Amino acid sequence: MSKAQIVSGTWPQDRKRRRVGFLDIVEMALFAVRGNWMRSVLTALGVIIGIAAVIIMVSVGQGTQAELDRTIANLGSNRIEVWGGSGRMGGVRGGAGSISSLTDGDIAAIRNEISEVQYIAGQIRGGTQVVNADQNWNTQWIGMQADYFPTNGWEVIQGSVFSDRDYSGGAKVVIIGTTIRDKLFAGSDPTGQSIRVGRVPFTVVGVLKSKGQSGWGGDQDDVLLVPLETARRRLAGPMALPPGAVQSVSIGVARAKDLPVAERQVNELLRQRHKIAPGAEDDFTVRNLTEMVSARNQTTRLMSLLLGAVASISLIVGGIGIMNIMLVSVTERIREIGLRMAVGAGPREIKLQFLAEALLISLAGGAIGIALGIGGTLLAARFGALPIDLNAEVIMLATGFAVATGLFFGYYPASKASRLDPIEALRHQG
Repeated sequence: MSKAQIVSGTWPQDRKRRRVGFLDIVEMALFAVRGNWMRSVLTALGVIIGIAAVIIMVSVGQGTQAELDRTIANLGSNRIEVWGGSGRMGGVRGGAGSISSLTDGDIAAIRNEISEVQYIAGQIRGGTQVVNADQNWNTQWIGMQADYFPTNGWEVIQGSVFSDRDYSGGAKVVIIGTTIRDKLFAGSDPTGQSIRVGRVPFTVVGVLKSKGQSGWGGDQDDVLLVPLETARRRLAGPMALPPGAVQSVSIGVARAKDLPVAERQVNELLRQRHKIAPGAEDDFTVRNLTEMVSARNQTTRLMSLLLGAVASISLIVGGIGIMNIMLVSVTERIREIGLRMAVGAGPREIKLQFLAEALLISLAGGAIGIALGIGGTLLAARFGALPIDLNAEVIMLATGFAVATGLFFGYYPASKASRLDPIEALRHQG
């Protein structure tokens, strides 16, 4: 159908002979929108701002959530701790870890048989005096395996981590926390220097990145790490541990939602390996940091609700603008609608025409809003301090919002136009 036909109102006389098609509807919508282009632009402005706000807010929100996940994961929310069982001496019962019931074989079995496990490291630990020249300090040492670093969120800021040879050969090397560095080396670089741990000389190969105070008030930087085999040979003599035993095992799970499954599987596997009869008490203790998981889930939920509220308000404002202008358009074009009905157009064609106009305005505004949103997100990533996560899902979400806004807020005006009485419409003096 040509524009001249639309203007003149020469709608097809025989509706059975020629039904108005999709292209006709689009052409009429384009003609109507272009005929009032300034009003259409102002109408689309609300959608433009809303879609841009959706993209920027969702990108910032996803980036912030990912950063929160990394931060809280470093605190141990994705970690399971397994300790040895509690022993008895007479009528006195020890706490968790008072007997060494865990072994290197248990660690290997958990790593190989539980797919949810990403990292796993056995440890033994103790306290000792460390000495450098005329400086000394009482601290705790931890004998650990390589996965201890990612499982517990430790990074080395000076020097290097242990090599595979250090772990397998029981090398006398140590990585120290910043508290020990400050106490023994007075701000100088400790890497390559020798300290005495108990009575054994060790070479400092690295310094841990500071973590500060823990949630329960302890100094996390007052620690030194040595390879597990080194600790067994050089430091754990007084403990009289069985060969291949560890006091505890740290297990890192990739996703917090997998913690319950991994915990149950670890428990079942260890009971099977330790040949514990059904109903008998475990000779180990499995723990996870459920409070941290709960805190992260609550934070993520609140962040999602906040972003959803902001995006919804922006789009509702834009949608109300579309509805308002379309209702005005229906009022202004009552006589035109009556004329088209008189020459053969039915309620379906009238409804589709006005709905197409609303959808066209919304999609045009959405396209501009997407471009502005992407640009704003990239600028925020470059010059702002907030973390950004812009991906294709965000763009698809914004496109879906644009379509939904046009359909939802354009339906009522279109429906109102389609219900007009042709005779009353023709009598209308606009």
